[in-house]
Amino acid sequence: MKKSALLNAFGAVLLAILANFPLHAQPSEKQIYQAFQFRNVGPTRGGRVTTVTGVPSEPGTFYMGATGGGVWKTTDYGINWKNISDGYFATGSIGAIRVAATDPNIIYVGTGTDGIRSNVITGKGVYKSTDAGKTWIHLGLEKVGQIGAVEIHPTDPKTVFVAAMGQAFQNNEERGVYKTTDGGTTWDKVLYDSDSVGAVDLEFAPNNPNIVYAAMYRFKRTPWTIISGGYQEGGIYKSKDGGKTWEKKTKGLPKGLIGKIDLGVSAADPLRLYAIVEAPVKEQGLYRSDDQGESFVHVSDNEDLVNRPFYYTNVDVNPLNASDVFSQANPGIRSRDGGKTWTRLNPPHGDNHDLWINPNDSMIWIQSNDGGANVTLNGGISWSTQNNQPTAELYQVEVDDQYPYWLYAGQQDNSTIAVPSAPPYDHPSGAVGYWMAVGGCETGPAVPKPGDPNIIYSNCKGRFGVYDKRTGQEKQYYVGASNIYGHNPKDLKFRFQRVAPVHASFHTPGVVYHGSQYLHKTVDDGKTWEIISPDLTAFETDKQVISGSPITRDVTGEEYYSTIYDINESRMKEGLIWVGANDGPVHVTKDGGKTWANVTPKMPKGGRVDCVEPSPHQEGKAYVAVLRYQLGDWKPYLFKTTDYGANWTAITNGIPDDQPTRTIREDPEKEGVLYAGTEFGLYISFDDGANWESFQQNLPVTPITDIKVFRNDLILSTMGRGFYIMDNISALHSIKTVSSKGAHLFKPETAHRFRYRYNGEGKYPEYPDAAVTIDYYLKDKSESDIILEITDRDGNIISSFTSATRPKGDKGSTDMATGFFTKGGKPGLPNKAGSNRFNWDLTHMGAWSADARRAFSNGPMVSPGTYTAKFTIGGNTFSESFDVLIDPKAADAGVTQEELLAQEKLALQVRDLLSEASHLEDDIKQAVKALEGNKSGNARKKLMALQALQDQVTTPEGIYMQPMLVDQIRYLSFMLNRADQMPGKDAYDRYEELSDLLSKIKADYSGMVDINSKR
Repeated sequence: MKKSALLNAFGAVLLAILANFPLHAQPSEKQIYQAFQFRNVGPTRGGRVTTVTGVPSEPGTFYMGATGGGVWKTTDYGINWKNISDGYFATGSIGAIRVAATDPNIIYVGTGTDGIRSNVITGKGVYKSTDAGKTWIHLGLEKVGQIGAVEIHPTDPKTVFVAAMGQAFQNNEERGVYKTTDGGTTWDKVLYDSDSVGAVDLEFAPNNPNIVYAAMYRFKRTPWTIISGGYQEGGIYKSKDGGKTWEKKTKGLPKGLIGKIDLGVSAADPLRLYAIVEAPVKEQGLYRSDDQGESFVHVSDNEDLVNRPFYYTNVDVNPLNASDVFSQANPGIRSRDGGKTWTRLNPPHGDNHDLWINPNDSMIWIQSNDGGANVTLNGGISWSTQNNQPTAELYQVEVDDQYPYWLYAGQQDNSTIAVPSAPPYDHPSGAVGYWMAVGGCETGPAVPKPGDPNIIYSNCKGRFGVYDKRTGQEKQYYVGASNIYGHNPKDLKFRFQRVAPVHASFHTPGVVYHGSQYLHKTVDDGKTWEIISPDLTAFETDKQVISGSPITRDVTGEEYYSTIYDINESRMKEGLIWVGANDGPVHVTKDGGKTWANVTPKMPKGGRVDCVEPSPHQEGKAYVAVLRYQLGDWKPYLFKTTDYGANWTAITNGIPDDQPTRTIREDPEKEGVLYAGTEFGLYISFDDGANWESFQQNLPVTPITDIKVFRNDLILSTMGRGFYIMDNISALHSIKTVSSKGAHLFKPETAHRFRYRYNGEGKYPEYPDAAVTIDYYLKDKSESDIILEITDRDGNIISSFTSATRPKGDKGSTDMATGFFTKGGKPGLPNKAGSNRFNWDLTHMGAWSADARRAFSNGPMVSPGTYTAKFTIGGNTFSESFDVLIDPKAADAGVTQEELLAQEKLALQVRDLLSEASHLEDDIKQAVKALEGNKSGNARKKLMALQALQDQVTTPEGIYMQPMLVDQIRYLSFMLNRADQMPGKDAYDRYEELSDLLSKIKADYSGMVDINSKR
């Protein structure tokens, strides 16, 4: 045999051997990060919803589309809502939802809301479900931008029309009306005007689906104005042949300027077509056609119909009464005479957007507004709540320094909001009861004063206030004290944006910075202000205009260009302040404002500097995030400097080109670990921005508007899904460096003895158990059991856990009579390749129980001190120590270490007593069971004696039965573990009573049975 053939044969044998002994691959990126998950902490106060629909044959089933929170479904008339788009949709912005009339399992969704505010989120095309929202497929049209309407053929669910408005911030050729006849596999553009005119609404004639109405609309947004309408651009179009040909209808409609239009029809009168039309004064309002759109009459110019048309223009008609007409704007109004006279509706929130009426019962509606979606079963007399929808649009996040810490923001369309990171106390209303409005208004920010969480510096559209939680009052200290609404910004003394920034100094209490085009400073909580900078904006004169053209003026400060947008003082040095403007410039001062340097990175001009981030590790290092999608530029812009802005480096490698960047933060504990929030998710860098990777984890797709890292928690605000927290990211800092090891135990963070508890998976908000987080890494899943032991300072085992399969414990329960909560069984250790996380609940091992599901759980809480996590895997042991501290609030209330040690000691004695009593209870039970079949006289006598003892130990079954020994000891145990305290005298006395009673029963039992032989 030749040498090469021999080698080939040997290689084949070797490959065969290796096939039976596979090499272990390195865990994937997903596995490396799998233990790090976010939890939503609310609020569940709904955000803006611009589209809703229902299912006629299922009167309790409705769908809503949030402007940043995705698609949600209820099957119980709005009592509960569940998100059904997460994991499928590439955007959280929803423009239209329709359910097929012939099959309620078929749903089409057009993404991209038609309410084009400055914070509008783009669409990503059309999605379809054939199983009532359980799963979805993407049908394309991803470049059209916002979608104003989707209409499904009444008898053929494969035939669908889509109204493509277009991209909000740039012209695009994809605007127009699209049609599919194969369920979305292919699309034809059947109506097109221009790259600046899109389709905003569609309707079928109720009696003839070949007749289709379309509303065309010229619009565009820039950072400094809104273009809504045009001269003879747009209008109402009609097709009589299913979209093959179209004819523009003008008879009776405005001839010149025409803007946004919405259409409405009713099956009660198929010839009638309503249109709300944005037009000049006296021409705007409601138009009606009684000949299927061939001609119109102007029915009403009521200003409530079109008071902010770019944002809300909507007409709906009762499907059972064509004269019953509804307008969703501000306010929502109703006409019962075809639009001649109007009365107000009273939904739970203002700024209304959409309405769907069940065609089988016109008293059942779902209506949407800036506060969410709400259902009525009585024609609008009463409504379902909006406080069950975690779709809040938040502009920023700030945190205070109390325990547990609270999160603060401005919630668009509502008020400022403060929510806790964990339950601070019990509240009869649950999590809703914790919410606080803390001055200012929807724009925020709301910034807690360092060192005093009772004081909040709040903004409302450029108006500065100081809110005191103790009084519930907000002191007003407006810089300039002038109403900024309605102005040309060039004429304002101070150009404050709606979300004018507020920054509290890290160094000196009472020092606060506030931004117009100038940086303002107060040293006395706002009583007096000084200007400490020149104009720090680009101030291009052609951008200083009255917002809203060519028809409807809209000047709320939202479009004020050339204002300061972010302020941040270095934690390293007082007076080192960075400022970014919404028209591009970045400035820095090293001397508290005496001198300034323009240090703007080299980039296209005009972008909004959303975030300036001084490094918490180096004085001269800083980062900026610039948002340019409002100028039609979708690229990410992140920059880093290490020399006070003299030179900048672009740091976006790894972030896709269609992910505009909103915020960037450096981890305060680990230099070079960066987090970036984009329009669609979260990214992380471990090398100071040289490379980025997605860190989406379990987050929904929604804009990340702000990031904070506090107490080693990663905290996010979003534009559509509220606040999120990733608890304890200390292990994340070094996860990459240990990924090649076989196993690694990370050092646990210091924990506090809080007493809040986990409120359940899938709950909003999600609160964790108070716990020590123990993170560990496994290169491979362990073939042997993993063991974790918690020991005290002296090496005594406090509690232990294993990865071995355990009986499935219940979720715990609350006793109706006592109110005591019993936890489920001890949890098992996760055993997965990659990162793993286990939360030790700060308790000793509980009492023994014959019920394996609850054995050794519900032990006493440990006292403050130093403990060690001892981790054993495959014969290797790893140990890390950590501290457990007293609850700061308990310490402030006077609770001492000595009291907690005394409480722990007695609680452990009671635990041991309960174990002893439970063993005795089980021994007696087994002895009784052994004698129950024996009918001899001696056995029956012995059985009666044992049952008498059993009656003293075990509580009989039934309702409100007298608790016997075991339950009495358990009662004492729960009493001792409800609060941080020195036990009272009665607790000690009761322990002695129960100990004596147990000793007596044991003695009686041992006289009948050799107790030791039963163990």
